[in-house]
Amino acid sequence: MHDSPPVTRRKVCVTTLGCKVNQFESESLRSELQSLGWRFSDGAEPADVCIINTCTVTQKASMQSRQAIRRAIRENPGAIIVATGCYAQSEPLELQKIENLDYIIANSDKHRIARIVTEASQPSKADTNPVILHHDIRLERCLHNISAPITSERTRPFIKIQDGCDHFCTYCIVPYTRGRSRSLPVDMVMNEICNLPPDKSNEIVLTGIHLGRYGLDFSPPSSLLDLLNRIHETDKIGRIRLSSIEPLEFTDYLLNFSAASKRICHHFHIPLQSGDASILKKMNRPYDPAFFDELIQKIHVAIPDVSIGVDVMVGFPGETDEAFANTYQLLEKLPIAYLHAFPFSPRPGTPASQFKDQVDTAVIKTRRNRLLTLGMKKKAAFYHDIIGKTLVVLVENKRDTATGLLTGVSGNYVRVLLDGDDRLKSQLIPCRILKSLGKKAVLGEVIPIDADIEI
Repeated sequence: MHDSPPVTRRKVCVTTLGCKVNQFESESLRSELQSLGWRFSDGAEPADVCIINTCTVTQKASMQSRQAIRRAIRENPGAIIVATGCYAQSEPLELQKIENLDYIIANSDKHRIARIVTEASQPSKADTNPVILHHDIRLERCLHNISAPITSERTRPFIKIQDGCDHFCTYCIVPYTRGRSRSLPVDMVMNEICNLPPDKSNEIVLTGIHLGRYGLDFSPPSSLLDLLNRIHETDKIGRIRLSSIEPLEFTDYLLNFSAASKRICHHFHIPLQSGDASILKKMNRPYDPAFFDELIQKIHVAIPDVSIGVDVMVGFPGETDEAFANTYQLLEKLPIAYLHAFPFSPRPGTPASQFKDQVDTAVIKTRRNRLLTLGMKKKAAFYHDIIGKTLVVLVENKRDTATGLLTGVSGNYVRVLLDGDDRLKSQLIPCRILKSLGKKAVLGEVIPIDADIEI
């Protein structure tokens, strides 16, 4: 696209929108770029290359992705501009309309970005059409290994073990942007874990698009539980946190293993989407409210201090007042710690975008606000119940900007602020919870280590 030779030691900025998998992939890209000699722009001066890792899960996410691209073009004149991620996978021709965009690199070719921009020259902007690297990701059968970002500032590194989804919910574009479910072989996962430095080994977050499908694409098939057993065989990791897992994949075997384990974090994020049977059926969700109710109650009985988070969608086509009331009443009675409420967004390319009985946006807003209020009550109650208890907190590498206190995360996903010096950073520290600090954190105090404390 450009004629001048590559320039070394240039400045790059990476902007990320969307899910934890996107965050992991951006951090891995930063790590690879750093190993190739790149410096990262601090925003004080323009970058030479801007990479925007886009999201398209909703129309709003697509709009925000376009805004991020245009902002990068505006604030970094003359830079090489790269759009990648799910929006680049689903709508490359739409992105092509943005002037001064140099590369559109879909998820199918995301693993090549570091090498591509390293070998690219500074653009002359004489060309009007971007280079498009794109193929049908649904044809992919292997998961490209992207190394864990050892250089990341995260205290709790993500390990991406799975990508793609085989379940076509009627509102969801992800199977079209991420492809079929594909898993990282166990030996590769273990290699990533064993290569983590000591200050990144006190907790890992296993992440993926459809985590519970891990290993089912192997021959012979394996499972997430098999992988967890393998990880348990090494003393390299302090504790293991699972990202979102689907209700039907939270089996009794996984529950019993998690309850007995001293390493699995007592925190699970389990999407509900709706508490109404008819809406779940229209969504193509393969369970009913009664199953979800029983599952959450069963987890809470087996692991009493568990923190359970729930995703719920508001305003799906055909959601009547009665259907919403069913959702609200189910969430109200469940022993959950927090919830995320999302407004339905008709995503072009999905069946739900064509469904009749679309719900008025004002109604959606009112219903969502009710759920957000319920979620705050749930979190406040959860925080109240842990006052006086001792939690093991992984202290992060940063301090709270408002108070100057150290910040950390407990095994059951409570944000804890505590007083202490920097030697506590990246350490697992027992803390007694003193009081709630509102909806975002609690205050704790460091106590002497007790070997019997659960993590």
